[in-house]
Amino acid sequence: MRSPFIFLLVLLNQQTNGFVPTSTRKNIPSLLSESKNILDNILDKTSPKNIESTEELLMDPLADMNADDTPPSSWSYAQFAQTYPNVNNIGIATIKTASADLLAQVAIAHTPVSDIDWERAFLFCAFGATYLGAFQYWYQVNIFKKIFDVDKFTTQSWGDKLKDTEGLKSLFAQTALDLTVLTFIYLPTFYVFKAGVFSGSADPSVWLSTGLDNYNTNFAKDEFDLVRVWAPADLVCFSVPLYLRLPVRHVVSFVWTAYLSFSRGGH
Repeated sequence: MRSPFIFLLVLLNQQTNGFVPTSTRKNIPSLLSESKNILDNILDKTSPKNIESTEELLMDPLADMNADDTPPSSWSYAQFAQTYPNVNNIGIATIKTASADLLAQVAIAHTPVSDIDWERAFLFCAFGATYLGAFQYWYQVNIFKKIFDVDKFTTQSWGDKLKDTEGLKSLFAQTALDLTVLTFIYLPTFYVFKAGVFSGSADPSVWLSTGLDNYNTNFAKDEFDLVRVWAPADLVCFSVPLYLRLPVRHVVSFVWTAYLSFSRGGH
């Protein structure tokens, strides 16, 4: 668009040689240069791009202020789980264990709603928040992350996971460690919590002794059920990204807790 104006300026410079006095003619180049700059500025201001931007600004005076702002996105559970993983896990664990117990009482044992054992429901609620929510998150995420190189393996595709020999070794080691914790910490803790709710005693030593006695009595059956459920489940749980590790685990744990409530949750 600028070439016609430049052509006119050059033509004017040539034509003025015969009509303008010599003294004035000397100033023509500088005048023409200034005129060219003015015309260039006008052309820039009236270019289609700038006109479009100006129209947008007139339609929305705050458009330039909001241009760099990231538009608000809709709520995402995955984003919440990444931002508040501990809160997310404690909430899931508490609701899950309480719901699983109610399911076991009402749907499996066919207990009338009016006869629900609320002490038993409280046992699973407290156990879910304390052990499954807080402690389990601490050791399965924080401790495992320090012992094992979990980030690289969990962020790979499933095809790459199957080719990662070192990652698979770490996966089996995590599974073995978790089964050990379930056997020697999870089950005894559950029975101690149960004794604390049902024993009728305020003495923690009574809870401990009663809980460990029940743990030893039921060890063979409990351990058999625990391994056949959690060995395959752990292989999946320890393969997904860290922020989904415990939420995925809770899906399996819901069924397991319902079974535990049905078989071991009563007085």
